[in-house]
Amino acid sequence: MLARTHDLAAVTALGVVYLGHPIETMTLATAIVAVFANLIGGITPDIDQPTAPFWRNLPVGKYFGRIFDTLTGGHRFLTHSLLGLVLFGYLAHLLLLFLQPIMHNVDIGIVWWAFIIGMISHLVMDSLTKEGVPWLLPIPIKFGFPPLKRLRITTGKARETFGVFPLLLVFNAWLYYVNYHKILDILHRHLV
Repeated sequence: MLARTHDLAAVTALGVVYLGHPIETMTLATAIVAVFANLIGGITPDIDQPTAPFWRNLPVGKYFGRIFDTLTGGHRFLTHSLLGLVLFGYLAHLLLLFLQPIMHNVDIGIVWWAFIIGMISHLVMDSLTKEGVPWLLPIPIKFGFPPLKRLRITTGKARETFGVFPLLLVFNAWLYYVNYHKILDILHRHLV
C-alpha cells in the first residue's frame, strides 16, 4: 500500500478503537501526541526500505537505510511480522519512557497504544496486497487476504487508488456521522 493509504488506515483504526472504547480522561496534549504516534506507527513497518521517507529526510539516510534494510532482512520481512510488532512496540515504549519527563500532561500508555494500532493497521493493509505479510516470522510464509493472490491488490494500482482509499474515506465519513453525538459528548467532557 502507498503511504497515504497507510496513514488513512491508521487514523481509521484509531478512530474505530477510540469510539468503541472511549477513554474517560484524556488531555488535549495526549490526544495530539497519540494521533502523531498513530501516524508514525502506520508507516513504521516500511522503515525496512532504504527509500522510505524516514531515510530520505536524513542527511545520510540512504546509507543508514541500506544498512537497516540488510539487518531486517529486506522489505516485508522482520518489520512486517508479529515479531517486528513486539520489537518495535518495546522500542517505542522505551522511547516514551525516556521522553516522559519532558511530556507533561501526556499519558504515554495511550500514546503507546495509538502507535501499536497504527502498526497493526499497516500489517493488515499490507496483507491485502499480492506480496502478503510474514505474520509468523521466523516462519517465512507470507500470508494474504484473500488467500488467492490474483484477487489481492497491487500497491499503487487502480484497486488501491480508486477502491481501497476511497472506501476508507467513505467509511470514516460514515463512522463519524453515525457517532456524531458520541463525539460531541466526548469533546464536551474533555474540553469543558
